[in-house]
Amino acid sequence: MVNLRSQKRLAASVAGVGKRKIWLDPAEQAEIGNANSRTHVKKLIKDGRIIIKPTTVHSRARTRELLAAKRKGRHTGPGKRKGTADARMPSKVLWMRRQREIREAGKIDKHLYHSLYQKSKGNVFKNKRVLMEYIHKAKAEKTRTKVLSDQMEARRVKNKAVRERKAARLAEKRQGITAVEHEAAKE
Repeated sequence: MVNLRSQKRLAASVAGVGKRKIWLDPAEQAEIGNANSRTHVKKLIKDGRIIIKPTTVHSRARTRELLAAKRKGRHTGPGKRKGTADARMPSKVLWMRRQREIREAGKIDKHLYHSLYQKSKGNVFKNKRVLMEYIHKAKAEKTRTKVLSDQMEARRVKNKAVRERKAARLAEKRQGITAVEHEAAKE
């Protein structure tokens, strides 16, 4: 029996696989034993004297089947659980999802979303109902301030127009007075 350890190592290196994936033909031991270079080993691989074994199959069929059953709710009883309820599905994640849902529905803008996000992170809201109440209050407050600011803006514009009219009237009066004084000065 010839020691073919180096040939096996060379073949593994040439083929880019592990040594356990190399099969050396027992009938061709003498010829394989003479192979002392990578090119010689390549030739033996090409001739089929050294064969690269196929990769072993690692099927996911059973896993897929189990996951499909789990989606239906099987195999998830108390005996299968290791972590606490909060570890398995964090309440923080649920809150984040709730708020994202509201944001995607277009009920809140990004600024309100951000403040709510921070508040829920700080455990301000007990449940979704409290959160919704807060949202309604915030929206009402926002519309109220908008209405007030619009009214103030309208008042500002109106006052400006009144001021301008007053100034125009004053200027007209002054012009009239100066015109009369000029006429008096001419006579």
